[in-house]
Amino acid sequence: MSLPVFGDESWQHFCIFGPCLAEVRDAEEVAGAGEVVLSATCWELCEQHRLRIKHLAGTRAVQVTGVDPMPWSECQDALRKLVQDPVRHRSKREGAMRPTLLLPSDLNAKDVLRKYIPVAALGKLDAGLPMDLLSELRPVTCIFVQLQLAAGTSSVHLSTVLKEASRVMLEILSPHKGHINKVLLCDKGCTFLCVLGLPGNKLPCESLHALQSALEIFNSCSTMLEERETMSVAVTRGTMFCGVTGHPLRHEYTVFGQKVNLAARMMVHYPGLVSCDAVTYAASRLPASYFKELPEREMKGLRQPGPVYQYVGVTEESIFGVGLTKKRSEYVPLLGRKQETDLFVSCLNAYRDSGQRNILAVEGTMGCGKSHLLAELASLGQDAGHRVVALELLEIDTRQPFSAIRMLMARALGLQDCESRGDRQRVLKTKLQGTIEESSYCLLNDIFGVKFPISDNVREMDETQRRLELHSTRVKVLEKTLTGDFGIFVIDNAHFIDPDSWFIMSPVLQKVSLFMVMSLAPGYEITESFRKAAADNATSQKITYLHLDKLKASVVMQKVCKDLGVVSIPRDLVRFLIRTSSGIPYYCEELLRCLRANDMLQFCTRRQSGKAKDNWESLITSAAEASSLAATWSSEARNDGRVCLLRPGVTLENTALPIPLKEIALTQLDRMQPLTRMVVKFAAIIGPVFTTQLLLHILPTGLRTHMNSLLDELVSDNILRWLKNTEVPEDVQDPTEGPATSSQVESSVQRPSPSTRTEEQQPGVLAFCVPLLQKAAYELWPGRQRVALRGKCAAFLEQHAHKCRSCGQGEFVAFHHFAVTSSQDGGSCRDPADGGDSCSWEALVLAGEELKQDRTHATGDAAEQQAFTEAETGSSD
Repeated sequence: MSLPVFGDESWQHFCIFGPCLAEVRDAEEVAGAGEVVLSATCWELCEQHRLRIKHLAGTRAVQVTGVDPMPWSECQDALRKLVQDPVRHRSKREGAMRPTLLLPSDLNAKDVLRKYIPVAALGKLDAGLPMDLLSELRPVTCIFVQLQLAAGTSSVHLSTVLKEASRVMLEILSPHKGHINKVLLCDKGCTFLCVLGLPGNKLPCESLHALQSALEIFNSCSTMLEERETMSVAVTRGTMFCGVTGHPLRHEYTVFGQKVNLAARMMVHYPGLVSCDAVTYAASRLPASYFKELPEREMKGLRQPGPVYQYVGVTEESIFGVGLTKKRSEYVPLLGRKQETDLFVSCLNAYRDSGQRNILAVEGTMGCGKSHLLAELASLGQDAGHRVVALELLEIDTRQPFSAIRMLMARALGLQDCESRGDRQRVLKTKLQGTIEESSYCLLNDIFGVKFPISDNVREMDETQRRLELHSTRVKVLEKTLTGDFGIFVIDNAHFIDPDSWFIMSPVLQKVSLFMVMSLAPGYEITESFRKAAADNATSQKITYLHLDKLKASVVMQKVCKDLGVVSIPRDLVRFLIRTSSGIPYYCEELLRCLRANDMLQFCTRRQSGKAKDNWESLITSAAEASSLAATWSSEARNDGRVCLLRPGVTLENTALPIPLKEIALTQLDRMQPLTRMVVKFAAIIGPVFTTQLLLHILPTGLRTHMNSLLDELVSDNILRWLKNTEVPEDVQDPTEGPATSSQVESSVQRPSPSTRTEEQQPGVLAFCVPLLQKAAYELWPGRQRVALRGKCAAFLEQHAHKCRSCGQGEFVAFHHFAVTSSQDGGSCRDPADGGDSCSWEALVLAGEELKQDRTHATGDAAEQQAFTEAETGSSD
């Protein structure tokens, strides 16, 4: 047997292979369901007189058909040996243990063994978390890599391939926090299971990173294989179990689920390429030109696996980029963005009238509606008679040198519409005439995928001269496209401009006269540079910087009605969407898509709805909205008067988050330290509002001493917020605003200082600033642990349940204990057993009041917008 060890300084793995492994694989092939088959060598080493066997035709393996019982004397002898040598044969609590695990270890053994433990588990173990808290149900992306080696591969070659392949994979996966979870040797060859998105390692654009990593692994590892050897890579994405499995003395940290099985099947059925499932294809948000749809194939154990695609990466079609993928909203004007559109029109008029250069930079978090706004602005520019050159950048573009300026210049020159290379060459010569020398056209070959003849002038240049001339050519062409009659430039996701392009664009943008609109996301270097330029007096007049806020609750309601094509929606739905989406349009769209996909909504006319049990008070719409709907909606929707209802039995609070939203929340959660993440997960079990006593009750013992400091840290990071008896929740202060977000809470809620809070350790009430995070953290818990923790919460609340003697000890009424005064005749409502626990009761009551106010938040907002006027209701009848 051979046992090669491979990996890097932080991670290592080992495999076992040799003749014995080959025999086991042969025995497995002839074994049926429920059968025990021994390989030839295993049969030779067994106590053959105890086994009843059947020889299998065509193989040296044997099938075990029965086992003779061991005589009582031999049983006693085995027990006597176990008692005489307990250290060798058993542990103190767990039973039999292999002798290898009891070997003495040197001082460096711990550091060596740590390399064999996955990073996701190691971080939690170092934090002192118990083993049963290592497991989660979370969306991850798995990559199966198979190296199909030639028959009769030598041990030396196999060992070399394993070491080199693992080194390449680790180099490619590490920047994206991906890890190798398993290395398997089987009849299919050598297989690696790589995972992105494990606990503590979730990053944005995970599917895109997985596809790009898979293609890089495929290209790199293919070069090390011999002529008769092939490889294949499969990528799938979905919710999987990530945690510890196996016996307490022999367990492993792994991932499994339906998507893991699908990836394993795809790897076998689609050899020699990089394949992915439909979920990964959609989540990558890449243009269709990056993929090829593969034929359907039957896969063992899988029913309707769905479409499978080949990921081909950047092609000649994709080098010119894509226009704006978001189309202009059919609801004109764009809801909730009048201030932004007015600012755009003002800047555009100044550019038209006086030629004043202006760059309108729109910054906003993911999902706040930047792309929709840019589509609206582009349409407004076209309506004003301007030519609009629109471009949407992708995260993958940041890793392709000069991709941004290539796409910008190509789309400005109209190269994306050319059908052949010759057409592109003719367009370039026509539009760049007089801009660059005739001899320099060949320098455009690699930029635009053309084949101008190499001129003598360029051929005689050395490497340095050619590089300088190429840079000069790029600058000239960019200046020509930006300062000509090419119109307005719109760049969506401008924070994805690659560094090489920005090195050329930055000085050009400062000296040419143009009108450009771009969207930016926080946390990127380019965004920061625009923010500083807008604040600089020397450049502030040339850059207009706009921060895109969330939508108001009333606008969210209008958007939902229009997206659904209805005139009214249930109050429960409004409350759920406003609270969960926090006013972010993309979140609202995903939630609606999830509800419709799961058939949780039903639609009918007003007349049909009036006959249902739901009364009109459960439906809301805007009176002001009704007039605008009449002008903008189609005649069908207007005549129908369609309304949306929740299907009977639907509980919105129990609706699972869509995976895209869950991944956004988990990206934020995984930035926290393991102990902090665990406190958030336990708090999420209780709900969006919780008391410190209840949290303390369900926390493991090791976490309780750190609870107050961790809560203060979460409050300072705007993950949680303290509630006080004197505090009026924000959603009640201003019913037109949505729930508090992490960026607003710090300035609007009064909090005790961390030091004071830690010392006092008084009962208190906290609430999640972003409900989406609470929901995502709650869904990480495996089912059994979730039920057990909810049981502990119920037990705690049951201890505070009370039957009032003044009320005849009737049915329990929530918080009645706190509400009834102690001066009542007939005795106090407060039991002696409660003693000085008034602070606990105050915290529980405050938590209940906050939940009650949260549930009436949407109702308060709808108070300004009556469900229906009497005239409307009358007309529907």
